Amino acid sequence: MNKYAKTAALLPLAALSACMNMDDMNNSQPVLNINYPAAYVVNAEGNSLSVIDLSGQQVKETISFGDASGGHGSMGMTDMVMWPHHIYLSPDGSHLGIGVPGMDLSAGHTGGTMGMKGRVLIVNPVTGQTTQNQQTPVMNHNAVFSPDGSEIWTSQMDKVGKVLVYNASTMALKNTVTVGMEPAEVTMSANGQYAFVANGMSNSVTVIKVADKSVVKTIAVGEDPVGAWPGTDGKMYVDNEKGQSISVIDVATLSVVETVPLGFTPGYAAYNATRNELWVSQAGTGNKVVIFERMNNAWMKMGEVITGLDAHAIAFTKDGATAFVTNQGAATVSVVDVVKRTKLKDIAVGKKPNGIVLKY
Repeated sequence: MNKYAKTAALLPLAALSACMNMDDMNNSQPVLNINYPAAYVVNAEGNSLSVIDLSGQQVKETISFGDASGGHGSMGMTDMVMWPHHIYLSPDGSHLGIGVPGMDLSAGHTGGTMGMKGRVLIVNPVTGQTTQNQQTPVMNHNAVFSPDGSEIWTSQMDKVGKVLVYNASTMALKNTVTVGMEPAEVTMSANGQYAFVANGMSNSVTVIKVADKSVVKTIAVGEDPVGAWPGTDGKMYVDNEKGQSISVIDVATLSVVETVPLGFTPGYAAYNATRNELWVSQAGTGNKVVIFERMNNAWMKMGEVITGLDAHAIAFTKDGATAFVTNQGAATVSVVDVVKRTKLKDIAVGKKPNGIVLKY
């Protein structure tokens, strides 16, 4: 996503014994019962999750991670959550993984902050309770589950880039994989075979084999890549922030097969399988999503939808008919009719919403 984040890592498990009591950590968050299809929106400055009822398209719950001002309430300083960023759902739908870089990434990811730590949160999507809160030695960008749900992967946004692989149940560190400089998003291919790591400072994507954690290939892409976003068409769509382009990687050949020029800074790229369309949000001062269609074996711009200031993450409903777009600068989520390419409504959420995931 919008590369407004760049320096990450995870702490080895010497921290488990020093981990906080989770009951104490959840004192301020009531136990919920989210038993309906929902969208979970990460509010970075709001330090919370907004839970949107997909049927009613309205916020029904807010899951707080503590004082948005940076205070820690009942939690100790070592447990404090600040500036949550991206969110993923485990394959079985039983857990949410959230990357917490610890600083505001909404204005760009260029450069890192020396000494800045991050953390990984695992949240129960039904009760809203945080079940794991693992500090990382360097700020991170996201926390994504392995295809079988047993592991959670995160990057260390450092000049000596690494990816840390944790046991998702115990947060025991299993593997450390060296990648490129200042890696941001870690994503999984749709076929579950590979992890793709966008190395912002190296202008490359590292491909890691999930099964044995070996580096298979490093692929040159555009300038300052943020994430390689998976499509069910066997492609990965890399948003190059400074390059203002999308690099299309073929998962079968692990090579760039197309470069899509944008003319604006991308925040996110999402493939709509139902309509074979590529949606790219305009970050920063932008306020729209640009839609590309496949024409003459190339992606061509065919439309756009005005959403809100600093448009960012895009999530489609499982039928592909509705899109939800987070707008960091507007503190809203736009609901878009995919077929008509029109905005249906804006839903007010917390400050600087970024990541979003849908659960049915």
